[in-house]
Amino acid sequence: MSSKDTDNQSPMMQLGRLEINPDEFGGQPDTDALPLIATRNLVLFPGVTIPISLGREMSLATARAAAEQHIPVGIVCQQDPDEDNPKVPRGLFRYGTLADVYQVIELPDGSHTALVHGRDRFRVMGKAASQAIDGSLCARVKLLDDSAPAPTEAAEYDSAVHSISELATDIAKAQTGDNAFGSMLKTVDGLTERLNFICTNFPLQADLKIELLGEGNLYRRALDLLAKLLADQQRLSVAQDVMEKARQRMHDNQRSTYLQMQMDTIKDELYGSADESDDFENLNRRAHEAGLPEAVMATFQKELLKLRRLNPTTPDYSVQYAYLETLAELPWKTKSRQTTDIAKARAVLEADHYGLEKVKQRILEQIAVILHNPSAKAPILCLVGPPGVGKTSLGRSVAKAMKRKYERVSLGGLHDEAEIRGHRRTYIGAMPGRIVKAMKNAGTVNPVLLLDEIDKLGADHKGDPSSALLEVLDPEQNATFHDNYIDVDYNLSNVLFIATANTLSTVAAPLLDRMEVIDISGYLLEEKIEIARRHLIPEAAAANGMAKEIPFTLPDATLTAIIERYTAESGVRQLQKVLSSLMRKALLAKLSGEDFPAELLPEHLDKILGLAPYRKDRYEGNDIPGVVTGLAWTQVGGEILLAEASLSPGKGDRLTITGNLGDVMKESATIAMQWVKSHSEALGIDPKMFEQHNLHIHFPEGAIPKDGPSAGITIATAIVSLFTGRKVAERIAMTGEITLRGKVLPVGGIKEKILAAKRAGISRIILSADNRRDIDDIPASYRDGLEFTFVDTVDDVMAAALI
Repeated sequence: MSSKDTDNQSPMMQLGRLEINPDEFGGQPDTDALPLIATRNLVLFPGVTIPISLGREMSLATARAAAEQHIPVGIVCQQDPDEDNPKVPRGLFRYGTLADVYQVIELPDGSHTALVHGRDRFRVMGKAASQAIDGSLCARVKLLDDSAPAPTEAAEYDSAVHSISELATDIAKAQTGDNAFGSMLKTVDGLTERLNFICTNFPLQADLKIELLGEGNLYRRALDLLAKLLADQQRLSVAQDVMEKARQRMHDNQRSTYLQMQMDTIKDELYGSADESDDFENLNRRAHEAGLPEAVMATFQKELLKLRRLNPTTPDYSVQYAYLETLAELPWKTKSRQTTDIAKARAVLEADHYGLEKVKQRILEQIAVILHNPSAKAPILCLVGPPGVGKTSLGRSVAKAMKRKYERVSLGGLHDEAEIRGHRRTYIGAMPGRIVKAMKNAGTVNPVLLLDEIDKLGADHKGDPSSALLEVLDPEQNATFHDNYIDVDYNLSNVLFIATANTLSTVAAPLLDRMEVIDISGYLLEEKIEIARRHLIPEAAAANGMAKEIPFTLPDATLTAIIERYTAESGVRQLQKVLSSLMRKALLAKLSGEDFPAELLPEHLDKILGLAPYRKDRYEGNDIPGVVTGLAWTQVGGEILLAEASLSPGKGDRLTITGNLGDVMKESATIAMQWVKSHSEALGIDPKMFEQHNLHIHFPEGAIPKDGPSAGITIATAIVSLFTGRKVAERIAMTGEITLRGKVLPVGGIKEKILAAKRAGISRIILSADNRRDIDDIPASYRDGLEFTFVDTVDDVMAAALI
């Protein structure tokens, strides 16, 4: 037998015929030095007689001495069952039971068992100063009494103990398969004796039994035990349900497999020994109808053979089936019958979009090339412009004009290369990339695919999607585009790709090299009014259920006021929102029985739409020297940019630049200041002023980041105006970069800046002479009402700008 005490020993253990006189026991315990017998996973309760195995020499010696001298011992469960030499008090639980050792018996196998009877509960208070029995564990203890149930609790106590007995019997029978525990329990008389017998012998965790032993109120002890048994019963019931369901599922699977085998045999007998199921026949037929290329068909047949070997109930079957279905559904030879009439294509573009003449002309040129040479490789067009100018809708109109299928692929925020190239089928949840998905949805080999927001592609540890797009957008490579999911080459050379972007600064240079960029700058006031008449007002009315009858009219003056006072954009998206708001307010007034103007005039707008957030004329005037109006380009179009300069007494060693500026603009300010200092005599500035004053240059709206190489002449003009006291001419704005030599360099975004100047009421613009070609390339309608002054040096700027 092991040197360790056994777990809870069954009281049904056969000990032979014992002759015991309980009256010989019952001596008073020494609470200052009570000898202890440590047990493993056994907790004795008062009134219970039970045999315990003695595996330690120390425990055997203590039990023999207690039996011979008729002195009580403490039965205490140790906290760690694997510990051979538990210490007092940290190695033992804090509660134990005072017991009499009736007899120590040697069994045939040489092990020893002691028959003990529990008397009273006690609490271990600490280590004893002396030993009552030599070599034994001893502890100072405090005896505890059990309190009987109150008279009002007696009936409930009786019912609880009976319920505990039934539950314990049922659980033990379900766990062991026999009724030995129930038979033994029937021999115990008395409610308290039965309660303590169950606490001692029922298989619960030792720490739970210690909690029950620590409870001195018998009524509460019964309730606690009942709660624990109910929880065990519930867990046992759940486990049985799970096992039953598992057995039933196994039976169902075996039954299904057996029936499937019978069905296959019957089909063979009726229709011959055809091995292909309906799924296989359907996939094979669809693959031949799709016209898969020879190499792809060979791969398809190989994968189809793998599918035949799989059990239809396995997950691999559905994965393989989905792959073959994707191959069969992809367009391999189906083409759209596109238009052959240029006049009709032109009419569609004109009807869908007002303005954008250069863009529509380029698209018509491409349509003409495709009609003349259908096998020509189509270039990739990239429409670049601020939000709301119609880039996405233009792609849809191109498909409509060419009578091709149209699919939009959103790339904004994409940062996983697998979204373009597809996932390998070795991964769980693998799927084709977005390009192949779009081709599958289009159903033809020559659709128009719009790659929307190509400038907002990201990159992370999962790869760089912009690099994956290189193969898609290269006419020399996309005839053999390889998607990782379908794992065969796919021909994209017949696709007309159109990309959109707000800016080219975030587009990778290799990707940009593969595209033909078409700028869409924005719309004039007159164009916005016409777009509102043709498209925005009817669309807003239809969206709000007013397509048949718009309850008010909008004169041109009102539309002008809306555009100038309630929008500040190059496109028309904000204008569309404002018009929708007017429709909603008119509808609310109609349903509420309130008055709404039949003709909406400019003076009605403040009451209906609220105070205007924008002013048409943000020009600050020329009353104060040192304030100059510049022009800037942003992702949402052109903007007016003011530069303010101010002097303060100082040593002249400080140049302060504020306004949330980037490094380029800060360098422009430094260069401008240096140029002014070096030309102070020619400009009529006393050099001592630089030594006696500090200069502060500020760009208002400091919360908005600003940067770019176009503010050089603006800053230089502001500094010269401040130091000389000369004002800037009225209604004048400028844009251009400078060098230390005083040369004015050309800048970009001229069209957007011109539109911003017209919105602000500027009548004269100063530009670099090298920007003259940009002005000549802009339609005359954009330049109406503007005078352009072209300069080569900063001296030319001062002569033209200062009065």
